[in-house]
Amino acid sequence: ESLAKNMSHRKFEAPRHGSLGFLPRKRAKRSRGKVKSWPKDTTDKEPHFTAFAGYKAGMTHITREVDKPGSKAHKKEVCEAVTIIETPPMMVVGMVGYIETPRGLRSIATVWAQHLSEECRRRFYKNWHRSKSKRAFAKYEAKYTEADGAAIQAATDKIVEHCTVLRAICHTQIKKIGLRQQKAHIMEIQINGGKNMAEKVQWVKDKFEKPVAVSTVFEDNEMIDTMAITKGKGFEGVVTRWGVTRLPRKTHKGLRKVACIGSWHPSRVSYTVPRAGQNGYHHRTEINKKVYRVGAAARNADGENTNNNAMTEHDLTVKSITPVGGFPHYGIVNEDYIMLKGGVTGVKKRVITLRKSLLTQTSRSALEKIDLKFIDTASKFGHGRFQTLEEKAKTMGPLKAK
Repeated sequence: ESLAKNMSHRKFEAPRHGSLGFLPRKRAKRSRGKVKSWPKDTTDKEPHFTAFAGYKAGMTHITREVDKPGSKAHKKEVCEAVTIIETPPMMVVGMVGYIETPRGLRSIATVWAQHLSEECRRRFYKNWHRSKSKRAFAKYEAKYTEADGAAIQAATDKIVEHCTVLRAICHTQIKKIGLRQQKAHIMEIQINGGKNMAEKVQWVKDKFEKPVAVSTVFEDNEMIDTMAITKGKGFEGVVTRWGVTRLPRKTHKGLRKVACIGSWHPSRVSYTVPRAGQNGYHHRTEINKKVYRVGAAARNADGENTNNNAMTEHDLTVKSITPVGGFPHYGIVNEDYIMLKGGVTGVKKRVITLRKSLLTQTSRSALEKIDLKFIDTASKFGHGRFQTLEEKAKTMGPLKAK
């Protein structure tokens, strides 16, 4: 009792600043979001892809009518921010089979397609331009013709016989987007569904060297998850990085600091104490993003632009999803796109991994049908008076010749 009486107490108490759940706060190893958990496999559905990859183009806003009986916003119009992710069809170029071990999954066999495109093979080189032979996968390709592809068939049979998990190897068609980068992003995508492994393997094999559209993976009104690397901020101090309180104005040697970084003993600084360091460029997974629209490409197979993928039943103006003047720091969206509610991790042009939800969605907002009334395509560079260039020309009349 006497000990309790003599002990001092803190004058102020507060929760700690910043979460320790995201340690270490360092730069991510990879620039592409990694799927660390996949949806549970079921045999009652057809074989299907559980993820996809796209490139963040930018943001705009939409208006829609809320369908939520009992809510004050029911049947009222709301304006919401949305993110546009350009998702050209992905190419299937291989498959990997995994067996379950006491230490987790282990891959035992990989089968690649016979022909890999240049943008895919670039991924296996540090510097494609400097390499002389560019012979990646040349020897593997020969296996298809040696002994009628016996080695390929043996690896396929091994997957069917032993494996419990099958993942397809797919790559993005980055050349279709028109970015400076020409090296495709390659990822494994788990195949769920199918009665048995043989059905899955045959399903993937039939898709080798063929494109898979985003509309076959996700649909409107679905809830999905995104994985990506956040926007990098560089080396930052404790006030910005951890959200600690600034010290009083008169503090000696600066006030954007932690007042006490620990007691005399133990004579070390604990890992829980906020310190300055790298902020941003971290790997983050965000769940429950609602798909407002899976849009078709503005450019058809012949290379002609139809420019009608931002029309709605209520807004019949012929316009494409690209705003007047293009998306800032990105450009023009010509390929398929997916529109998600709210913001998405990362900067423009960054690759975003999209995954089917791990949960069974039951909330009203998850099950709500979205009926878009209007998609804004005014310029995102300035005040944006006009929805299309035709509208601008009609309003402003002939402009001065350059």
